[in-house]
This record gives sequence, C-alpha cells and structure tokens, in this order.
Amino acid sequence: MRTRIIAAALAAAATLALTACEGTEDTSSSKPDTATEATNTPAKQEETPAETAEPDTDTTESDTDAGAADTAETGTLPDLVGQDLQAAQDAAQAAGFYALDDQDASGQGRLQVMDRNWTVCSQEPAAGTHPTDTFVTLYAVKDAESC
Repeated sequence: MRTRIIAAALAAAATLALTACEGTEDTSSSKPDTATEATNTPAKQEETPAETAEPDTDTTESDTDAGAADTAETGTLPDLVGQDLQAAQDAAQAAGFYALDDQDASGQGRLQVMDRNWTVCSQEPAAGTHPTDTFVTLYAVKDAESC
C-alpha cells in the first residue's frame, strides 16, 4: 500500500514538473523578441546596405581595440623571493595576481601541501609591472633546504 502511494506521488510530481516546463517554453518572452529583432535587422540592412556595412566594420574594429585595452589591467608584482610560500601567494593576490602556480625548485617534483613550510627561491615573471592576468610561478624549497 505504501509503495502505491509513493509511486502515485512521484507520478504526480513528474507530471507537474513536465507541465511547468511546457508552460515556461510556450510563454517565453525571449522567443518573440528574437524573432522581432531578426526581422527588423534584415529590413534595416536592405534599406541601406552600403551605409550599414561601412560603419559596422569601423565600429567593430575600434570596439575590439578598445576592449583589449580595457581588459588588460596592470599591477605591480612584488618581489616574493625569500618569503614563505603562503605569504608570497597572499602578497601576489593582494597585488591582483590570481593565476598562481608553485613548483618544487629542487627538481624532485614534490607537492607543496603545507605552503607555510616552503620558502620561495625564485619567481616568474620577475617583480615589476605586469598585466594582472599574467601566470605567476613560484619556485620553492622546504624551509630546511637551500635554494
């Protein structure tokens, strides 16, 4: 008896879910707007094809150049050599650099599980002004080891 009640409840829930999905698709306001925009755009292009093509090309090129300049934010990457790995990562992030990687400077390929137990020996790129999306690699050894 309990199994029948659960099966009926699941069937009712599935039916409601499917009905809700169908209702959303049929009443979507984005479909008519897209169709309206699609029909309006070719009509405008047919009226003045030569005029429309030239300004769009020029605008697109200038927008692309401006967009590239806007997205290339720069920041000053500090000198992280000599710091413990965790502090170096924190300092890089505070300067706006979030694409960070750490490597074992000894060449043994060890993973830096406890970042506070490692000391940064070198970094790529060097300290200075760089785009903030620059990939920063910190090469470190365990605290008891030398670089």
